[in-house]
Order: sequence, then structure tokens, then C-alpha cells
Amino acid sequence: MNGPVIAGVAALSAGTYAIRFAGPMLRRRIDFPARVTRLLEIGSVVLLTALAATLIVPAAGHRAGFPLPTGVLVAGVLAWCRVPLIIVVIAAAATTAVLRVCGVP
Repeated sequence: MNGPVIAGVAALSAGTYAIRFAGPMLRRRIDFPARVTRLLEIGSVVLLTALAATLIVPAAGHRAGFPLPTGVLVAGVLAWCRVPLIIVVIAAAATTAVLRVCGVP
């Protein structure tokens, strides 16, 4: 690998770890107003909805068919029900894979 690439990956890894570590540490020291907390909750829902919407729309020139949107829908429903993330990912992938193996276009 290239030296700048390794440095970029290391910096991104350190930054990600620092942000994840700062959350629990700052939660005890900073009190956010109820309105800010509510806006952050709404923001996370909007972000996940936007992510799901972009996954449903196929890439340019690629026809996704029925299995991909179905897998995303399964993931959305499970996430809405607050199922653990690993189960959401596995269920969505399994749904898409089973539909593709069965020959669903």
C-alpha cells in the first residue's frame, strides 16, 4: 500500500475511535436540552430513511429487481422494531439472497 493511504486509514480509524469514545464520556458531563435530544433522535431516523431510500434505487444502468428492495424493506421493519443491528443485516442479506436463489427477478 501507499504511505499516504495508510496514514489516511490510521487517521480515520483514530478519529472514529475518538468520537465513539467521547459519546459515553461526555454524556455524564454535558446536559443537552430536551429539544436538542429530540432533534438528534429525529435526525437519526431521517438519516436511516435516506440510507434505505438510496439502497432501494438501483445504480445507473443496473436493474435491482425485486429482491434488493425487499431486503431493504425487511431491514427497515426490523430496525423500526429495534432488533439488534447484526440480526437486521443478516435478515436483510438472507432475504435478498433467498429471493435471488429462487430466481425472483
